[in-house]
Amino acid sequence: MATLLRLATAGSVDDGKSTLVGRLLYDSKSVLTDQLDAVARVSRDRGLEATDLALLTDGLRAEREQGITIDVAYRYFATARRSFILADCPGHVQYTRNTVTGASTADVVVLLVDARKGLLEQTRRHLAVASLLRVPHVVVAVNKIDLVGFDEAVFADVSAQVQAAAADLGLDDVRTLPVSALDGDNVVDRSTRTPWYTGPSLLEVLEELPAGVDPVTEAFRFPVQVVLRPQDAARDPLLRDYRGYAGQIAAGVVAVGDPVVALPSGRTSTVQGIDTADGPLEVAFAPQSVTLRLADDLDIARGDLLAAAVDAPTTTQDLQATVCWLSDRPLRPGARVLVKHTTRTVQAVVREVDGRLDLDTAQLEPADALELNDIGQVRLRLASPVAAEEYVVARRTGAFLLVDAHDGMTLAAGMVGAPLSAARCPGARPVQYAI
Repeated sequence: MATLLRLATAGSVDDGKSTLVGRLLYDSKSVLTDQLDAVARVSRDRGLEATDLALLTDGLRAEREQGITIDVAYRYFATARRSFILADCPGHVQYTRNTVTGASTADVVVLLVDARKGLLEQTRRHLAVASLLRVPHVVVAVNKIDLVGFDEAVFADVSAQVQAAAADLGLDDVRTLPVSALDGDNVVDRSTRTPWYTGPSLLEVLEELPAGVDPVTEAFRFPVQVVLRPQDAARDPLLRDYRGYAGQIAAGVVAVGDPVVALPSGRTSTVQGIDTADGPLEVAFAPQSVTLRLADDLDIARGDLLAAAVDAPTTTQDLQATVCWLSDRPLRPGARVLVKHTTRTVQAVVREVDGRLDLDTAQLEPADALELNDIGQVRLRLASPVAAEEYVVARRTGAFLLVDAHDGMTLAAGMVGAPLSAARCPGARPVQYAI
């Protein structure tokens, strides 16, 4: 069975993201005939000589009218070797929040750079987002290589810029390749017009990249979504004592008989049963959705976390974190917000804004507030404890959202810990906290 790879495309405005995605779908024969006919018809109506493959992903009317990508467009396709879920993210700076959404679950980010323009501020921003979100792989497609005459020196210069910026941001696995999304060079098939490039095509890279993390290598984490007590338990003796805890396994593997701890209470028990819609299991692993039954009747509610007893996280009410600020209203110290961590939502107050990431220097600079699309470091005080872990160690239990308590709008995407070192910010004070 082919493995699944989640990928997101990103890049600056007019770098050709939607065209690249359209070319990838078209050349891999993942476009239905009626879809292609509709796109060809719209292209003719616009007076275009060739079919505009970007229209395969720019689905919103506003996107087609303006010729830009506004929202994240998800597409599903498959080859003989692998299945893909693709998120085509917008390039404009005001839609960085959408890029954060698309990249948050990605195994790889495909970042486009215009060969004529080189590295731009928005390109650095997207590299920073990939670094902060700990996306395992980044593939940089130096697009429009045809418009610079397939010049190897131009590609080498842009590639060097990308690698330097990636190194500053702590990105390890970054690959570059020359492409022409419009003509299909090195997208699905290797191009004869770049004889100096001997590497694989974009699709070949995507087919070979490892996907996700092996659940066996992670500690068991299970955020409780709902407590199940069958409504007819009073009438059915077999269900009278049934109490199950339903949710999705965030990390690791669990088996019947395993010792677990419920957080934040710290009470321990063992797994008595694993139930699914298709019947009971002896073993389950991430990202399966299951119902766990425990040997002991513990006080567990939605928002609690069941974890492996031998490697459980500690709970805390103080978080230092990096956030991507997604609201038009600036974030200042003293702001009251909701923290949504896994299935748990708690009230919190912003104690400090420690700094903001300078995308040109990749350094943390002092800041009193975070503006829209800023990436910065903050300290939060929570009303009740959460079982948070460093994001660099555990993406699922190290991630959270900041939510407006009044209207429910998402304000920021957060990562627990300090990947933006306070030591790199002259005006920042080191902070001690327990996670």
